[in-house]
Amino acid sequence: MTGLPPFHSTVRPEWVDYNGHMSEAFYVLVFGHATDALMIETGLDSGYRESTGCSLYTVESHVRYLREVPEAAHLAVRTRVVGVAARKARFVHEMYVVSEPGTEPAPDAAPVATTELLAVHVDQGAGRAAEFPEPVRHRFTELTEPAPDWAGGAIPAVS
Repeated sequence: MTGLPPFHSTVRPEWVDYNGHMSEAFYVLVFGHATDALMIETGLDSGYRESTGCSLYTVESHVRYLREVPEAAHLAVRTRVVGVAARKARFVHEMYVVSEPGTEPAPDAAPVATTELLAVHVDQGAGRAAEFPEPVRHRFTELTEPAPDWAGGAIPAVS
C-alpha cells in the first residue's frame, strides 16, 4: 500500500478530554508528527531546513474523527502521498488503534481518524512558494499512489 513506515504514538493522559477520550486537538498533533516523519522520509528534514531556509507548510486540511480513542491506546498512522507538483504536495494520513506499540494495523482495520492535507514548499526568507529540489520532488513522485475513496470530499451541508 505505502512505501512509508507508519508513525507510532500512544495516547497520553493529558490528551484525554472531559468526554473520556482523546481530544480533537491531539488527533491533529499526532497527524502533525506523522507529517514531520513524511518530511524526513522525503529529504525535508531539519538539516535541509537549516541549509536552504525552505520548509513544507500545510495550507489546507480536512480531518475526519471516526471513532473514539481511549487513554493509553497505541496508535499507528499510515501516510500516503496522493499528488505532487512543482511547489506542492497532497497527502493523507490514516490513524489506527493497534494492539501493541510499534505494530502495524491489520490489513482490514478501520481507521479511527483520517486527514487529507495540501502542503506548499516555502522559501521562508523570500516568504513565498518555491519549487521542490529535484531529489525531493522525485521522492514524493516515487511515493505517490492512488488516493483512498474518502479523500477529496467536502464537509456535507447541514439541512
